Amino acid sequence: MSAKLDGPSDDRDECSQAAPAHATTWQLERIVGELRAARTEWRVSTGRARELGSRELPSRQALECIFSDLRGALFPMRLGPSDLRLESEDFYVGHTLNNALNRLLGQVRLELRYAARQRGEAEEGSDAGAVQIVRDFAAALPQIRRLLDSDVTAAYAGDPAARSVDEVLLCYPGILAVIHHRLAHHLYAAGLPLLARIGAEIAHSATGIDIHPGAQIGHSFFIDHGTGVVIGETAIIGNRVRIYQAVTLGAKRFTADETGQLHKGRPRHPIVEDDVVIYAGATILGRITIGQGSTIGGNVWLTRSVPAGSNISQASARQQPGSVE
Repeated sequence: MSAKLDGPSDDRDECSQAAPAHATTWQLERIVGELRAARTEWRVSTGRARELGSRELPSRQALECIFSDLRGALFPMRLGPSDLRLESEDFYVGHTLNNALNRLLGQVRLELRYAARQRGEAEEGSDAGAVQIVRDFAAALPQIRRLLDSDVTAAYAGDPAARSVDEVLLCYPGILAVIHHRLAHHLYAAGLPLLARIGAEIAHSATGIDIHPGAQIGHSFFIDHGTGVVIGETAIIGNRVRIYQAVTLGAKRFTADETGQLHKGRPRHPIVEDDVVIYAGATILGRITIGQGSTIGGNVWLTRSVPAGSNISQASARQQPGSVE
């Protein structure tokens, strides 16, 4: 794990330390004033001129700490603190979850208030559901842990280089990305797309694996190597699916309304059924279905559905109409 993903680090203290003074004149008073003017122009142009007096949006830094604590609470003896002992495991999990969930509650309130302002509604009414959302999230953590156990087991079973499930959990970027996805997907389904996206992007930055939190992914999911994988918002992935690096499950085209604005949320990404393997560099686009038990070869470009049990290589894809554009 990188220091960035393990919560507060010395880097933050270093960033906050005052630098030594120099004789150079920075004309800071003028620059600060011009930056204030730029912010005011932006707020007026976007209808945000009303002064809030406090932070408007959730904090990525806060979410990094929250997700780090959640990882530790889910896998305390492997992703928790190095000096943790088995006899204090439950105490650590309870203490860590209490802190994480209380901080998460603050971030949920920020997103709900922001969404209320966007709809022109009163912010105060948006707080009512925040506690229930976080309570439901906490209640889902045992099931999320069991899903992640199936992912770790699938990675160990699917990679001959893996020596243990512990190595998989500690080292594999695909597992880190999936941990974040399982947590972020619950937030997304709870109506918190911004918090969910921040949580997903924290893992994306660390691993190079880009999974939109809206994607639906079944159990025993394994991303091998992982760098460059892209999974779109409306993708649906079944159980026991394995994909390799640089695979894209993307959209073929984007539809727009009469004003040119893109339609949001419409199904536009592939459906991948159970027991599918997709090898490195494959690009699968559009709302198509990859049938159960199929194998998609490396570097295939596919824009048509394929039936169950298919074996698609570059050569076979080129021979089928509508498969290459």
